[in-house]
Amino acid sequence: MATDHPPAKETSLRSSHHSIALRQARQHLLEFGHCPTGLVDERVVRSWSRSLAAGLDPTSRPRATEHASSGTLRQLLSSNPTLLAHSRPVMEYLFEQVRHSQSVVVLADPRGMLMHTLGDPQFVDRAERISLTGGASWHEEHRGTNAIGTALFERNAVQVHGGEHFLERNGFLTCAASPIFSANGELLGILDISGDSRSGQSHTLGLVSTAARMIENRLLVATCKRSIRLHLHPHPEGIGSVAEGIIAVSEDGWITGANRAALEQLGLRLADLGALQLDQVLNVRIDDLLSHHRRRALQPQALRLQPHGALLFAQVQLDSSAWPAPTSVHAHKPPPSTSPTPAPQAVDALAQLDTGDARWRSAADKARRVADKAIALLIQGESGVGKDLFARALHASGPRQNGPFVAINCGAIPENLIEAELFGYIAGAFTSARKEGSLGRLREAHGGTLFLDEIGDMPLAMQTRLLRVLQERSVTPVGAGKAVPVDFALICATHSPLRLAAGEGRFRQDLYYRINGLTLQLPALRERTDFLEITDRLLAEMARESGRTRPVGIAPELLSRLATHDWPGNLRQYASALRTACAMLADQDDLIQWEHLPDDLVEALAAPAVQAACEPVQEATQMSLQQLSSAAIAQAVANAKGNLSQAARQLGISRQTLYRKLGAQQQQQQQKQQLQ
Repeated sequence: MATDHPPAKETSLRSSHHSIALRQARQHLLEFGHCPTGLVDERVVRSWSRSLAAGLDPTSRPRATEHASSGTLRQLLSSNPTLLAHSRPVMEYLFEQVRHSQSVVVLADPRGMLMHTLGDPQFVDRAERISLTGGASWHEEHRGTNAIGTALFERNAVQVHGGEHFLERNGFLTCAASPIFSANGELLGILDISGDSRSGQSHTLGLVSTAARMIENRLLVATCKRSIRLHLHPHPEGIGSVAEGIIAVSEDGWITGANRAALEQLGLRLADLGALQLDQVLNVRIDDLLSHHRRRALQPQALRLQPHGALLFAQVQLDSSAWPAPTSVHAHKPPPSTSPTPAPQAVDALAQLDTGDARWRSAADKARRVADKAIALLIQGESGVGKDLFARALHASGPRQNGPFVAINCGAIPENLIEAELFGYIAGAFTSARKEGSLGRLREAHGGTLFLDEIGDMPLAMQTRLLRVLQERSVTPVGAGKAVPVDFALICATHSPLRLAAGEGRFRQDLYYRINGLTLQLPALRERTDFLEITDRLLAEMARESGRTRPVGIAPELLSRLATHDWPGNLRQYASALRTACAMLADQDDLIQWEHLPDDLVEALAAPAVQAACEPVQEATQMSLQQLSSAAIAQAVANAKGNLSQAARQLGISRQTLYRKLGAQQQQQQQKQQLQ
């Protein structure tokens, strides 16, 4: 598609104004020793100052001692074989992109000496006249401000155009250069494109920067053969591209090297290399990473930055020469030992539920510390976060584990039956009573744990009687005149803010203070950092339930959407969605895709993209879900220029679902037209 360019006259005028500003700034520097602010790029100003301090004169010729002899050049080349070997193919590719543009592609060493060049025949003669050839030094001390020398000082990509060069004889050039770094941040060299300023392109700096990163990635792979390499990107499709992050990890889990993309993605500094372990940065241990690689080498793993960071997809790559596949299970069998093997440490039921979230683990640790004490627990959290599972696991982990666990949902018992259900009754207590009477749930919990779920829904009258039971540790059945002693650990749970309800008189304050000896808040699924571990556990359980012999996985793009969804129903909703998806899998399938999900969930997962697409049209909060969906589909189809497969991928839905939605929209539009 054609792009609009400013008229030639406008471009020429802008260039003329820039040239005048450069001359004024340079003259001011020579006369007063500094440049006025705002006229020239700050990096150019710093470089001009360094050039002036080196004793260079803008009108002078370069010093005659800065060109290496042929012997010195040969020695330079022989001392950099790895850099040259991996740079040459990229330089050849880069030269093909700028061929016939009167340019030369240059590789310089860390001192600015040119090692290898590829030039346009029409430009080579001019390049040789200014020593833009092998063996020449383009350090700032020798050539003043130029892209190669200035990139060395700035340690960043730099473009120097026309009159920005310090030496006037180089003013006909436009140069773009980018540094090349090793896996541990050492500056290895500079990649540069230099050409005639009249044919310079604005995208040249981006082109040379991308090429430099290609070289860095090739060098990292070549020099870290004995390391575990982890290739990273926020999108699974980005792994293998020039934008991927790559880290080198030692066998015992230390991060020993990284390319620039990985440093940016992981928020690391060069000083962190060799000082941090992998599980301090990503929520995975090195053993688990390798275990996944052995099972599914080609499937990227979804990992999350520690402690509550973004989602990244990762793929392990091992060099076969340094990491040969084990030939048999017995090949690495350790010799028999005469020393006794220590008994494995017991893992309680709470630990078996622990999948790595720090907040959940903190709640479990607090609960363990009071499990053997007469302290009532109040578990708070949204519906579906697993309060019931937590309570059961705590009971199974405590001193009353051999006693009964009695769970009562206070919101599920009809109000007219709750008294008899909780407190029991004697024979003949009321018309419909069983002739043998009933113990009641409170007495059934004797010697074990009583779990009162959704206690905030308990009627006020029952709250009064429950308070008496907790104070006196005895129960009086309906129709009886004598109290019966009871002994149980009390755990209550609620999804509603009980403190607020107590303050408003909807819940007895004295009962509230009685049941919240220790309050624990379980995090919502969207707040947890162990989403991926939860997913693996749920899928493993469902595979066992269905008798599948192979583990079930989730397509990376879909997993990314699932991990960022709000999940208002939390674990209960997520487990239900996965169970449905597993049921939709064919016998030979082991990867959950978008088409295995119900339509309502697909639409909900696409809602963030929908909102982003609709913001220029109308505030999302003022639109119905149907309107949001329609607007998002229209935007996606427009962005894809009518390519429905591409639009479906952008929306995160199957092509069949998109066809169906477009058909429904067309039908609705026709109905509207008929009504008008």
